[in-house]
Amino acid sequence: MNKFAQLRDLVMSLESDFEKFYDKNNNAAGTRVRKGMQDLKNLAQEIRVEVQNMKNKG
Repeated sequence: MNKFAQLRDLVMSLESDFEKFYDKNNNAAGTRVRKGMQDLKNLAQEIRVEVQNMKNKG
């Protein structure tokens, strides 16, 4: 469940940058959003592999 908490925290930490980018057209916030989304993708892949391994094991 620790990975889920990391995933949730990452999404929540991006909220203000999403608002700044989409509502205020702040390009620097867009860069942070893109980086955060890449981190989210990587974390999701880690979780996916972990779940698959646990599924195949048991």
